[in-house]
This record gives sequence, C-alpha cells and structure tokens, in this order.
Amino acid sequence: MTRWWRRVSLRAKVTGVTVFVLAVGLLITGVVTVPILQQNLLGSVRSTVQEYADSNVAERLLTPLTTASGELMFVPADNEPRTEYFVAMYNREGELIATAGGSEEAAEPAFPRRLPLDEAYIRRGSIVPLDAETGRGPGFYAATTVNTLQSESYDLPYATVVALPLADVDSFVRTYIAVFTLVAFATVIAAAFLTRGLVTLTFRRFGQVEATAMEIAAGDFSQRMTDIEPSTEIGRLKIAINTMLDRIDGAIDERDATVRQMRRFIGDASHELRTPLVSVRGYAELYRMGALQGEEATAKAMERIEAEAKRMGVLVEDLLALTRLDDRRELDIRPVDLRPIAHDAALDVRAAEPGRDVTVVDHTFEAITGAVTLPERAELEAATSAPEDGRADGPDAPRRRWAPGTAAIARASAALRRRRPAQTGEQPLVAQLDIPVQPPAKPVALPPIVRGEEDKIRQVVSNLLGNARRYSPAESPIVIEVGVDAAARTGWIAIVDHGEGVPESIRDKVFQRFWRADTSRARETGGSGLGLSIVASIVDSLSGTVQVTDTPGGGATFRVAFPLAREGSDAGATPRAQSGIAAVSPGDAVDDPEGGAPRS
Repeated sequence: MTRWWRRVSLRAKVTGVTVFVLAVGLLITGVVTVPILQQNLLGSVRSTVQEYADSNVAERLLTPLTTASGELMFVPADNEPRTEYFVAMYNREGELIATAGGSEEAAEPAFPRRLPLDEAYIRRGSIVPLDAETGRGPGFYAATTVNTLQSESYDLPYATVVALPLADVDSFVRTYIAVFTLVAFATVIAAAFLTRGLVTLTFRRFGQVEATAMEIAAGDFSQRMTDIEPSTEIGRLKIAINTMLDRIDGAIDERDATVRQMRRFIGDASHELRTPLVSVRGYAELYRMGALQGEEATAKAMERIEAEAKRMGVLVEDLLALTRLDDRRELDIRPVDLRPIAHDAALDVRAAEPGRDVTVVDHTFEAITGAVTLPERAELEAATSAPEDGRADGPDAPRRRWAPGTAAIARASAALRRRRPAQTGEQPLVAQLDIPVQPPAKPVALPPIVRGEEDKIRQVVSNLLGNARRYSPAESPIVIEVGVDAAARTGWIAIVDHGEGVPESIRDKVFQRFWRADTSRARETGGSGLGLSIVASIVDSLSGTVQVTDTPGGGATFRVAFPLAREGSDAGATPRAQSGIAAVSPGDAVDDPEGGAPRS
C-alpha cells in the first residue's frame, strides 16, 4: 500500500484526498441529519395528534346520542369532511362503537377492538403507535381522551382515540434522502473536476520549475526561475532555487578558480622543489665522487644544501599551517595585549633588516612608549664591535646604562642577541634604543587588549610584515600602528608600508590560497602565495577582520581587528598581557635573556 501510494503523482493525491474527504463529510452529514430530521417530524406529529385529542375533534365527525334504552351511540355528522386524522369511539364497556375520518385512498389505522375506560384513563396524555389496518405501510400515532355525555338523568362516559398517519413523515424523509444523495453526488463530481482543474493550474508552475531543474541538471547553470510571486509558496520556492543556483555558480566559480590556482601552485611548487632538490643532489654527488677539494669547498656546498633545504621547508611549513587551520582545533582564547606584539614584531624586522626604519605608533590612552625608533645601521655596527675573546660586560668592562624606556628595550636586546650566530663566537649584540614618548592625538580610554591566541596573532603580524618587506624597497620605512575602535569594540593593529601597494581590482584575491600577484615561475618577489591566506584563516578563526587599503603617498596598509576582551576577563592573562609593557627606570637591572647575570 505504501509503495503504491508513493508511485501516485502529487496531483492525483491532492485531487483524490480532497474528493474523498468531501465525500466522507457529505456521507456523515447525511447519516447524522436524517435521524435528526425524522425525530423532529415525529415530534411535530405527536404534538399535533395530542392537540387534536384535547380539542375533541371527534364531535366534528360524529354526534353522540342515546337510545331509548339508555345506550350510547354516535351518528356521522352531515357532510362529513375529509380529514388527515382518524377517530374511534369506545363506550364505557370498552367496546368500539364508531370510527370516522381520513380520506378514501388513505389506509386506516388498526384501532383496538376494546378499550376499557380504566385503560383509557391511563393512556391519557401519552402517544402510542398504531399499525395500519392492512398491516403494511407506515403506522400511526394515537392519543386517547375520556369524555362524558351529560343528560338530565345521568352521565355517559366514553373514550375517544385520535390517530394521525405517519405517511407524510416517511414520504418527507425519503424525499430528503433522495435529494441529499443527488446533491451530494453532484457536489462530489463537481468538486473532483474543480479540484483537478485548480491543482493542474497550480502545478503547472511546478512543471515549469521541474523543466528548469531538468535543464540545470543537464548542465545549464545559467537557467533561472522567472515569473516569481513572493506571496505564494511556488514563488518562494523559485526564490530559494534562484538563490541556491547563485550560490552554486559562485561555488563552482570559486572551485574552478581554486583548481586553477592549485594547478598553478603545484606547477610552481614542483618547479621550486625540483630546483633545490637538484642542487642538493648535485652537491651530494659531488661530495660522494670526491670532487669537493678542501674544507672551504665542502663548507660552501653544505651552506648551499642548507639554504636549499630551508627554502623547501618554508613551503612545507606554509602548507602544514594551512592544514592545521583547516582542522578547526579548539583555540586557547585569552586576553592578549596588542602593544607588546607590535613592539616585538618591530624589533624582529629591525634585527632581520638593520637598514630599514621601523616605527611603532600607539593610538591608545595608555600609550606607554609612543613612537618607537629602532637603532640605525651605524649604531648596530658599533654595538657589534665587541672583542671575540670575552664578554664586553665583564667585571672590568664599563657598565652600560639603559636609556629611559620600557621592558621593550630588554626584549629588543634579547631578540637581537638571539639572531647572532652562536658558532661565530662573537659577543651577543646589545644595542641601546632611543624611544621618545609621543602622546596620542586622540586619547582612547580602552587599552588594546583583545580576545585571541597570542601565538596566532603574532603569526598574523609576522606574515603581514613579511609581505610588507617583500613588496617594498629595503630602504622604505614600515609603520606598525596599534589602536582601539571603541564603537566596534575591537582592538586593531595595522602594518603600513610604502611599497608597490595592492590595486583595488585584486584586493579580494590577495587572501585566496595559492594566489600571487606575480604569476611567473621566477617569482622575483618570493613567497609561496600562502602567507596572506594563512592570515585570513587565523583572523577568521579568532572572529576578527582583515582589510587592505592604500597608504597615503603609495603603498599598502593591512589592518587586522579582533574583539576586545570583556572587562574583568584579563584577570587570568599573563602579566605581560595585563599590563602591556612594564616601565624600566634608568639604572634598573635587567635579566639577560641568554641566562647571564643581571645587567645595569
């Protein structure tokens, strides 16, 4: 049954169910109304026959007389009228002595042959059924009364029975059933045709939807639903289908673009990986064949092998980073202060490129250091001129003094120390930084403490700085700005460069995976096309935003924003995240990050 029902078309189901429900409703109506109508008609007959009996209608048909012997008798009245009712007269002995009434063609009731007065008294006020004289056809309802014929010497009691036929009731009920059946049948037939027509007319638009869907299934994704009426179900269905098709088109275009970028990236990656692999294999074969003569040649070969391995490692690390971001692991969300991140990033850039000017601008009310100006190249060279046979800050060496500033100075020293080759035996680099305080133009009462994962935010800033370094001249400055958007409840950090800039036509593409502005295999600017896509993935996972705009005077400005941490939520943050950068007074001792003695 279920399988058969599933094979029936929706049009037939709607028509069949509608007609079936209507037919059942009409049938129930007929079954319920016929008994009600019949009982109402019978009640009317009972009331009428009781009224006839109480009004002594028998005297209209029969005249009571007494004989010489004192017996009661009834004679028909002159011009006896034809009536719908029948009457029967009984003397005090209960004998039937006269009947009258009715019409010639009407069946007569079977009055009882005897009706004693005591029984007549009992029947008064009650209606009793009577059968027809012939025993066939409808019966009668009869009412009984007791009357008295008064004379000068005595009174003669007698009983009167008035009967009213039920033929009219039966006839009316039969007529009602016949008419109701015909009307119900005609209604069902008309409803079937009308429902079928309306369903067909309504489903014609479903047919249009079906035809369009079949064309779409055949591969024509340019098809769209037309003649849309949003107030109807079909109209809303068409709107939903059009929306779905638009998204499918967008997804297909995005997939095709991703596939093209992936293929281009695979080609580029294959080319780039093949080149260092060939170099590594070539140097290995030269070493195996003994072609490398002397330690200097061997060292140069090992240096080239290491450089090519690092080149391959960068590409592999970028791919692994994207894979981990796709896993959507649970992040360790904590309050993070953006100011230490900005200062550390500036120190990292200056350590990597001593000749580049890097500035940190803090736009918040708690601007601890203002603009940070890192040392020039000459200062760095002077700071690295210590002798190689000992520590410059030994017992006999003059003690260095820190300039007024913050703990960022200590981190700068540590960062620069870590970048010195351990194997050279050179003195770790300790540079003195000049950090003038520059108050913000528009103070903001909120510190830039955001909700995020510090390592991820540092990676975002590092990738953006790497992008700025890659696409800007080595002598052009880079500015790192930190601020708060109080209206949006976000803290932001911006990387401002003065390089090539990002044309507006490709700003929606630079964050796509495997996309590079430089499509050549030579890739003079370097990069795997994954750095900014990693930025976008991290920012999205932290519920942040990233945007790129033009820098006044030329260049690009990348700005990332993250939701501010709620008040009181920084209680569990690290001291560094809670207080930003702790101030260091002149002469204060600062622990050596390399593990040496405190320096003053």
